[in-house]
Amino acid sequence: MEVDNLEEIQKPEGFPEQKLFVLPEYLNAELASFELTRGFYVSDIGYFPHARHHYRERPAGCDSHIVIYCADGSGWVELEGRSFPLTGRQLAVVPAGVPHRYGASAESPWSIYWFHLRGDQTASFLRLYGLGGQPAVVPAALQTLFLESFERCYGLIADKPYSLPVQVQISRTLGQLLGAIGLGTDGSNRRRKRDEDLERAIRYMNDRLHSSVKLAELAAHTGLSRQHLIYLFKQETGFPPVDYYLRLKMQKAGQLLSLTGMSVKEIASEVGISDPYYFSRMFKKLMGVSPTEYRSVPKG
Repeated sequence: MEVDNLEEIQKPEGFPEQKLFVLPEYLNAELASFELTRGFYVSDIGYFPHARHHYRERPAGCDSHIVIYCADGSGWVELEGRSFPLTGRQLAVVPAGVPHRYGASAESPWSIYWFHLRGDQTASFLRLYGLGGQPAVVPAALQTLFLESFERCYGLIADKPYSLPVQVQISRTLGQLLGAIGLGTDGSNRRRKRDEDLERAIRYMNDRLHSSVKLAELAAHTGLSRQHLIYLFKQETGFPPVDYYLRLKMQKAGQLLSLTGMSVKEIASEVGISDPYYFSRMFKKLMGVSPTEYRSVPKG
């Protein structure tokens, strides 16, 4: 992918509602020597939503491995002169020490979750699970797991960055997440068929967050029986289709609370719930706080 006008796409720093945390070097040194983290630990973590003009270039590479998950929109990554696009629900890994640059699309700028990994076992770990080079499509069943794991780890590191137990928990959580993604992207034909069926169902749900979807309707769209669809969702996501659909609605509502000035009633309507009181109860049940409390929590 060619990029003609770097000056036009480059943005120095900062995006509205971004999340960003970088460990100080003395703490990196401590984690690099501590027996439970020296093999694999997180040094930087962040989220850039709708990151228009986002651009990074490191001609000498980076001292850490960079994991980038594109939640939506698109961008591009170039490694040693070889470029490839990165689109929604794809994950790319930039190996440490490799010259690279990457940036958001001008037409549809990406929203990316990212973190930097260090440790003397990190390169071997990523190679073992085939994470590097071409982007990996994150299986549909793991997309919610990725977002939940990221939010949990970001909350921990932002709240108690100097706690070694917290740092161990973060490294274990993200290591398990990447392992699951690596295993999920290298499955059999049967595995791929399950992912495709689930992806089709979740895409159908996402396209209809403003309305409602019945189980029979979803089964007809995917070409699966209702019983098999329920089994597939429970096996792959841990939730039946109806519960998963409600969680998607609440995730969308959380984005609207963070990024817009819409009222709770307007947001409830936007995610297809006519009763704002029912919406508020469901939001608190699934997100842990009320919509008003969620909006008041500082982001980024």
